[in-house]
Amino acid sequence: MPGLHDSGPGHWQSRLELLHPGAIRVVQDRWDQADLEAWAARLAATIEHHGGDRQDWIVAAHSFGCLTTVRHLLARPDLPLAAVLLVAPADPHKFGVAERLLGRLPLSPVLVASETDPWMSPVAVRRWAHHWNSRFISIGDAGHINIDSGHGPLPLAEQWVTRQQQRLARRQRARHAGIGEWGFAI
Repeated sequence: MPGLHDSGPGHWQSRLELLHPGAIRVVQDRWDQADLEAWAARLAATIEHHGGDRQDWIVAAHSFGCLTTVRHLLARPDLPLAAVLLVAPADPHKFGVAERLLGRLPLSPVLVASETDPWMSPVAVRRWAHHWNSRFISIGDAGHINIDSGHGPLPLAEQWVTRQQQRLARRQRARHAGIGEWGFAI
């Protein structure tokens, strides 16, 4: 779930997408227009189009994409998201959408932020992490965690997605295991 102007070829999200062949990028009609409701609707439509009945959606969001993902979670908790990574969220006050993003999320996302992000102050990001019931990780002086701030790869995001996929695979395996496979527990 990219932010404004999408994520270019060297961006950590684009690299992450290439590492995971089943990844699906949410594509907005207007990458230059921060329209929270339209973007959240596109996220929901993308999930529904690509198998909304699955319970294994993992979202890695950046900047305004984080706000979109939060809006989606607050408005549509029925759509299946198993895990959410919010990286360098933009300050909702800068877009006049703060009141639409208040609330505890139905799952606890991981929020990764920088102490020097021009899009959200360290104090504000901690406050929003608390509002959203997020696990907060600061990566120090990292700007907006994008190409302009020196981040092509973001190993933390790569590791997080891999761990989430492994966790979901274990859960799916347990859910579909036959009685003979549970014999060790008898």
